[in-house]
Amino acid sequence: MDYKATINYLYTQLPLFTRVGASAYKADLTNTIALLNFVNNPQHKFKSVHVGGTNGKGSTSHMLAAILHVAGYKTGLYTSPHLKDFRERIRINGAMISEQAVIDFVALHKHDFEQIQPSFFEMTVALAFDFFAKEQVDIAIVEVGLGGRLDSTNVINPLLSVITNIGWDHMNLLGDTLPKIAAEKAGIIKPSTPVIIGEYQPEVAEVFINKAKEVNAELVFASNVKEAVGSRESEVQSLDYMEIDAPFHIQLDLPGSYQLKNVRTVLTAVDELRKHGFTITDEHIVTALKQVKTLTGLHGRWEVLSRSPLTICDTGHNPEGITEVLKNIAAVNYEHLHFVMGMVNDKDSSKVLAMMPTDATYYFCRPDIPRGLEAESLKLKAESFNLHGNTYPSVKTALQAAQANATDKDLVFVGGSTFVVAEVV
Repeated sequence: MDYKATINYLYTQLPLFTRVGASAYKADLTNTIALLNFVNNPQHKFKSVHVGGTNGKGSTSHMLAAILHVAGYKTGLYTSPHLKDFRERIRINGAMISEQAVIDFVALHKHDFEQIQPSFFEMTVALAFDFFAKEQVDIAIVEVGLGGRLDSTNVINPLLSVITNIGWDHMNLLGDTLPKIAAEKAGIIKPSTPVIIGEYQPEVAEVFINKAKEVNAELVFASNVKEAVGSRESEVQSLDYMEIDAPFHIQLDLPGSYQLKNVRTVLTAVDELRKHGFTITDEHIVTALKQVKTLTGLHGRWEVLSRSPLTICDTGHNPEGITEVLKNIAAVNYEHLHFVMGMVNDKDSSKVLAMMPTDATYYFCRPDIPRGLEAESLKLKAESFNLHGNTYPSVKTALQAAQANATDKDLVFVGGSTFVVAEVV
């Protein structure tokens, strides 16, 4: 099979969460362990940092990878989902895994897949870990896919675990209260392994404190040790992080104000990696954070798509993510908001829709995946929250209509789902 045929095989033969939803989620590690046994357990052959949480784990992972790369370390990066190309999930020093490496892995282990019947995500984890081991990375940043305790990535023994925050997402799989969701995320905390929690949240802090005590893991809340102030200059943020001794000034090419929290978490993680012998200077940090997008290929985080009319997209999609998106929208000087919106059909959209501004014009569309919520269904539900607009047959036609209707003084925003953003970046 060539690359296209290989990817089609993976999409059609293995259940893929981004396409079919909860039915693709395997709530145990049996398949992952079996697959990794077939490839001689590569997860034990490289150092790693494990990054989980509800929001910000992707940005945090990319920033850490950029810093380690600039510091001279051969750095693997495993993230999900991808926006355009499957290979975005697996990178070394910013370069995507080659098409041939994907072809060869699938060809070699196709028979094993048919025996084990793994999910798409389980197969991808095995591929990533095998690739990182063969390429002898110095360290890999591994982002959790969903949850933590039963996520396929939770077979590594990292130097450090990072949990960004806890919010309302995947409640049908992780639990219907924040403490229940936190307990699943806390599953990546390993015995005698330091853990950094990005935000101190009173409603879930005890979950992490108790888990860390249980396994003798040193715990730090990043929000308790670093404070940040920032200002945006076009698409770059100027940030000052206040510590006990002196302020630390950086510029970040990721302009969303929510990145203040993520950089705070990243800097706390760097402090811990230095204790493990990694040589990371302040200059490495400053150099890397100026060019995270260039170094890692990160897209879809408060990304400017056009200047006339001003068009911005962001992957924030759950209540906490949308809260941050709306803060950033409020900071833009515009006359009218045109909101291109699409969602998936297996999540409760009520909390998000209740937060949306009622004075915007909406362009309802369906992301081009099987889980995509029909545009008409989204429109009907949105109308119950006094949100009004028309439906469009695709994300691109919705965006075209929004940009055609907007003046140069208006703002066009594209979001509601990662999969909507994937079609416009």
